[in-house]
Amino acid sequence: MTKEELKLFLGFQFMKGIGIKTAKSLIAQSGGIENFYSLSKVQLKNLEGASDKLVQKIKRKEALKEAEEYLDFLTREDLSVFNYLSPLYPRRLKHCADAPLLLFGKGNLDFDYPKTVAIVGTRNATPYGKMLVEELIQKFAEHKLQVVSGLAYGIDIHAHKLCVNYGLSTVGVLGHGLDRIYPAIHKNTAQQMMAKGGLLTEFLPGTKPDRENFPTRNRIVAGMCDATIVVESGEKGGSLITAYLANDYNRDVFAFPGDVNKPYSKGCNKLIRLQRAHLISSSEDLFYLMNWEKSAPEAVQIPLFLELNAEEQNIVDLLRDKNEQSIDELAYHLKQPVSQVSTTLLNLEFQGCVKSLPGKRYLLAV
Repeated sequence: MTKEELKLFLGFQFMKGIGIKTAKSLIAQSGGIENFYSLSKVQLKNLEGASDKLVQKIKRKEALKEAEEYLDFLTREDLSVFNYLSPLYPRRLKHCADAPLLLFGKGNLDFDYPKTVAIVGTRNATPYGKMLVEELIQKFAEHKLQVVSGLAYGIDIHAHKLCVNYGLSTVGVLGHGLDRIYPAIHKNTAQQMMAKGGLLTEFLPGTKPDRENFPTRNRIVAGMCDATIVVESGEKGGSLITAYLANDYNRDVFAFPGDVNKPYSKGCNKLIRLQRAHLISSSEDLFYLMNWEKSAPEAVQIPLFLELNAEEQNIVDLLRDKNEQSIDELAYHLKQPVSQVSTTLLNLEFQGCVKSLPGKRYLLAV
């Protein structure tokens, strides 16, 4: 991503009244983020979701001026920035409608691990909970899984520390900007995580660890992962929020049962009772239920013998190069309106060339 593109994406952080879903829709309908900034107000009003009231609130020039102030800091601190259309953006998170436009990262971040798991739980971890986490991490080390958590007290930091000890990639998702570490006592562990993994946030540098930020960041933890494991939890708390978000994203959720009289087993027992999580007693249960013990069959490639027009061929080439893509991503790369891309995709589906997936995502059918 060029410095100019980064400024354009940063600009959306300073536009009042535009939520994540609306922003993505406006960018796609404009045929790309550059086009969005060059549209007149009349043209903006013609876009779906851009009411007169919203258009009056959008101050694009002022937003870009504010974005400019952050560019030097991001470059100076050597932070990685991922926009939602980039192939480097966490691919599982891309499937979530409320995934952030931008993510800021620090460390050696790789979001393309075949298996990624969230481990979450109470800040008041017991010896029982810590034992469960260690058993999981030992197993994960054999299969080179990536572990995501929130760098919080208790289960989170215990999982991160064990990953560092066992040489596993681990990512801490923060509820504040990357100019600080919260809690500060975890700064040393955060630094050790940089070698293989690192830190990730949607919040701009300078954002404080305010209470309301943490439930928001939990959706990133849930969305980045194939599965979420709740180790210990009270009847209420952030780990339950993460579990419910993972449910909403159609991701698998697992929980360890515990003593019904223990306060930090009540959350896990509740998830299991309400059938919001699968009961597991060990890593073996997780691997069995996720079908991870079996090796995947070799993919069979069938050649295409279709006469495609230029627009169809462009989409086929993109899907061949980038694999699965959303209609918004295709529109961005092709610099075409979503309606035009949608028509071409429909033609390709009729020809049996493209397969549609939930969430308006597409891949080659062969």
